[in-house]
Amino acid sequence: MIFRILFYAFLVYLLYKLMFDFIIPVYKTTRQVKKEFREMHGRMQEHMQQQQHSQQSQRPKSETPKTKPGDYIDFEELK
Repeated sequence: MIFRILFYAFLVYLLYKLMFDFIIPVYKTTRQVKKEFREMHGRMQEHMQQQQHSQQSQRPKSETPKTKPGDYIDFEELK
C-alpha cells in the first residue's frame, strides 16, 4: 500500500518536472523563435521593396531602345 502511494507520488513528480522543465520552456522558445523569424522576414521584405523602389527611381528612361549585341538589324538589299 505504501509503495503504491510512493509510486504515484513519484509519477506526479515526474509529470511535474516534465511539464515545467521541458514542455513549457520548449513551447515558449518555439513561440519566441517564430515571432523573431516573422519580424526578420518583415524587415527583409521592407528592405527588398526599398531597393526595388530606389532602383526604379534611379533607372534612366531612354527614349531610344538600345540594341543588344546579336540582335537582328534591318538592312537594304543591294542590286
